Amino acid sequence: MKFLKYLFVGVIFGITLAKAEVISWYRIYEMFRFQSFHMYGVIGSSVLIGIVLIQLIKRFNIKSIDNRPIVISPKQRSSPRYLFGGIIFGLGWALTGACPGPMFILLGSGMTIVIIMILSAVLGTYVYGLLRDKLPH
Repeated sequence: MKFLKYLFVGVIFGITLAKAEVISWYRIYEMFRFQSFHMYGVIGSSVLIGIVLIQLIKRFNIKSIDNRPIVISPKQRSSPRYLFGGIIFGLGWALTGACPGPMFILLGSGMTIVIIMILSAVLGTYVYGLLRDKLPH
């Protein structure tokens, strides 16, 4: 019962992404081939909304859904690890046609082949956990 509000928000978010067609492999394909502005518009709008919301959270000390203060820690200066991480993320996105969030929406919409991507993502996360101490951070 405690997590029902999170499930509700997740379902609404999933429906929104599905209706906006951002889980469509064809939309993602168009984006990576620079054939359509649709995905760039959605991503750009999300970035702008995120900037505005972060500023509102900071200025008005907005609390989380659990009534706890939201703490936004300062970020480190850019380093090569962000570049390499972004490249790996982008390659995975381009190869599979989905980033992590929409994978579950695709599964929920009946595309069972996505189970392979989800299992691969879980395996990759597990391997990273094993190798984390040996990697440069």
